[in-house]
Amino acid sequence: MLIEARPAIDPEIAALVTAQQREVREADGGLDGQVTVTHDDIRYLAVVVNGRAVACGGLQSIDAATGEVKRMYVRPASRGRGIARQLLAALEELAFRQGHSVVCLETGTYLPAAIGLCTSCGYDRIPAYGEYVHNPYSVCFAKRLPVAA
Repeated sequence: MLIEARPAIDPEIAALVTAQQREVREADGGLDGQVTVTHDDIRYLAVVVNGRAVACGGLQSIDAATGEVKRMYVRPASRGRGIARQLLAALEELAFRQGHSVVCLETGTYLPAAIGLCTSCGYDRIPAYGEYVHNPYSVCFAKRLPVAA
């Protein structure tokens, strides 16, 4: 398994993001208020297994101190192998290298596996922020990154 940076225009990243958005729409059951905002400044990481990207996640800077995890997704056939946990750790490392001291993320109330991953990786639930403030289906989390020695 290899975790590597990829541009947002990479065809495998685009396919993974499309699959992630499709799965979220299916999971939310067509809830009103679910808005997908695409940002051009997301830095993506891809998890590559046997030459194929099987997972992705992005990091977007909210401000100098805070990075936000976006579009994290693992193909169903690759789940249950710890890939999401390793990808999240790599995104935290990317955030740290970019000078962020906090990483936050948003997921849906209808995605219990995502909520479980966040809590098991040391994220604390926080009030909704930014575009998620008025979304009753949003659950937001944050994690303070270790300070450089």
